Amino acid sequence: MATYKDIRYSTPLSNGSSQILLKTITASSSATLSFTSGIDSTYKEYLFEFSNIHAGTDDKHLTFQTSTDAGSNYGLTLTNTNFSARHQENDGTGSIAYTDNDVAQGTGFAVIAEGLGDENDGCTSGFLQLFNPSDTTFVKHYISKFNLMNFSNPPQSVNYFTAGYFNTTSDIDAIQFKMSGGNIDAGTVKMYGIK
Repeated sequence: MATYKDIRYSTPLSNGSSQILLKTITASSSATLSFTSGIDSTYKEYLFEFSNIHAGTDDKHLTFQTSTDAGSNYGLTLTNTNFSARHQENDGTGSIAYTDNDVAQGTGFAVIAEGLGDENDGCTSGFLQLFNPSDTTFVKHYISKFNLMNFSNPPQSVNYFTAGYFNTTSDIDAIQFKMSGGNIDAGTVKMYGIK
């Protein structure tokens, strides 16, 4: 029998599945935002939705890593690729380019949004999908897409794409987000399970 929570937060998707809101974290000058529970074999896919993430320090990247020990350690081996499309506010230049934030079998935090500014009106919003984190046969894939106003002068609208995998067959059970320097000044991250 469906509970009120399931009915209220179950949003139908175009493929007939639904997303269930599991947890919301609101940043307030936060060094990290960590989801250390709720990632398990209940769902084959987890969606993290970011709204109005504001950097506390200029020219920083939003990054993430995962854990297999409920968040005691973050540093799984990963490989990914990134590219961005951008256009300046003054209609100066626009471009589509491969970025240099790619990782080949690294264990650091991976960039998912590049060059955030600390202007009062600047922020990033977007999503990250983590696929089948509890599987113990295959590596764990993820994709993300963010749009942001970056630190450049003049500012630019940047659409930033990342895709990769964690090279582990252990179950991933925690995820952490942080800036490459400074704090996450404001914003919310919602974690959904996809049925």
